[in-house]
Amino acid sequence: MGMYVNPANGGFASILSDEYVDKTGLISLVNAVIGTPRKLVCSTRPRRFGKTFAAESLVAYYTCGADSRQLFEGLDISRDPSFAEHLNAYNVVHLDMTAFRGEDNVARAVTERLVEDMRLELPDAPLRTGAIELALADFVSATGRRFVFVIDEWDAPLRERRSRASQENWVYFLRLLFKNATFTPGAIAACYMTGILPIVRYGTQSALTDFDEYTVLLPGAYAPYVGFTEAEVEELAARHHMDMAELRRWYDGYELPWVDKDADERRVVRAYAPYSVARACTRGEVGPYWTSSEAFASLRAYVDLDFDGLQQAVVQALGGAHVRVDTHSFENSIHDVANRDDALTLLCHLGYLCYDAATSTARVPNEEVRAELRQAVAQSRHAEVARIVRDSDALLEATWDLDEDAVAEAVSRAHDSGCAPAFYNNEQALRAVVKSAYIAAADHYATVEELPSGRGLADVVYLPRRGDPAPALVVELKWDRSPEAAIAQVRDRDYPAVLRGWDGPILLVGITYERKSKRHICRIEEA
Repeated sequence: MGMYVNPANGGFASILSDEYVDKTGLISLVNAVIGTPRKLVCSTRPRRFGKTFAAESLVAYYTCGADSRQLFEGLDISRDPSFAEHLNAYNVVHLDMTAFRGEDNVARAVTERLVEDMRLELPDAPLRTGAIELALADFVSATGRRFVFVIDEWDAPLRERRSRASQENWVYFLRLLFKNATFTPGAIAACYMTGILPIVRYGTQSALTDFDEYTVLLPGAYAPYVGFTEAEVEELAARHHMDMAELRRWYDGYELPWVDKDADERRVVRAYAPYSVARACTRGEVGPYWTSSEAFASLRAYVDLDFDGLQQAVVQALGGAHVRVDTHSFENSIHDVANRDDALTLLCHLGYLCYDAATSTARVPNEEVRAELRQAVAQSRHAEVARIVRDSDALLEATWDLDEDAVAEAVSRAHDSGCAPAFYNNEQALRAVVKSAYIAAADHYATVEELPSGRGLADVVYLPRRGDPAPALVVELKWDRSPEAAIAQVRDRDYPAVLRGWDGPILLVGITYERKSKRHICRIEEA
């Protein structure tokens, strides 16, 4: 029993000693591919989304270095027909690649530690050490058991600022183990890799073509295991007497496509950030638990990249817009971000944006991420972008104070910032500018576009969050028409009807753009 080869089950036992949300159904998915051509799996998701918990459960289940039956009794996997067949039945290699930070040659360091562990377990067995695959093959021959590899944070060596040669050496090491026709079929029963980034690509070709990949963009069968599901969070909320609506606002928002084979239907899994939900329930209050100073520095660096349209897209996303993104050119490397779409795709993999494959758009998923992203943009080295975010608070105050000139001026500045459509040609373009200007509204409101009203659709309605004293805002936008016409339309179509039951103040806000004078005009009235 070693640290890396055939470890005990202490990691998972420790996890179970605290409150545990049962995610062992993931083991069933891996059991289904053991020994098949699909036995190599790479499932990636953002940091603090349960990657290590998943890895520890797999290690405890497969390792022959412990008897784990008691740990899994009563959990989902214990009810699977494959449970007994694979329980503690394999040699296991468990690698947490963050432990190899600082190593000049990661592949060599991993090799040395694996060989050392195998020699400790079988001191009398002749292990060829000229190459790692030879030593592993000899270990399989001596024990009569194939290997299951569990590699956590597989991409950590690639995220570090190492030389290109060092990074390629790590990828070559993985190819040696898992794309080796004379070694892999007889020695490897399965491999489960997890990390933040998908497998690096060289052009259009994956560096490890034999792996089935499941990402946060396209999680496939692994969608229910990316984060906490809605039902799991509801159970936690009830147990800890938490406000489910607040948990949803702060940590929901990742909508993942999933084919439910049991029900034979396509569904969407609403995934919650598990680390943050667990912390909120333990501490009894919501807050930004997912973020950290290290990640914030990286976020600022990505937001500050000089790519045409990137700042515009980020600001529009902060305003609640769904921004178009082409994810296909990204080579899955944080060091090879070549354009706007690459940067936005990376932000999706990191969890700062949520990707909708059906519409090829990305958006800000929840309040926790929005607050972090807003702070990063406010500190951006792009002065105009940072100013728009900082000015948004003043714009909201001006709206509440019925200061029409200040609102019109703020919207004009947002338009001139370069973070909105350069030219107006319809009310949709005007809406994009207004939403960019009202970024701060997300602190107080839920934003609803084209909300059904008495006789029509309101352009944008800002509904105050529960307990917030801010007035409700019904915003009507007109291109090349008077703001009075916008207000009249609000009253004529009975837009405030959508707020029946709301007993607080309501402001009707008409914002227009005059094509001839090239100015914005605002009118604000109390409903």
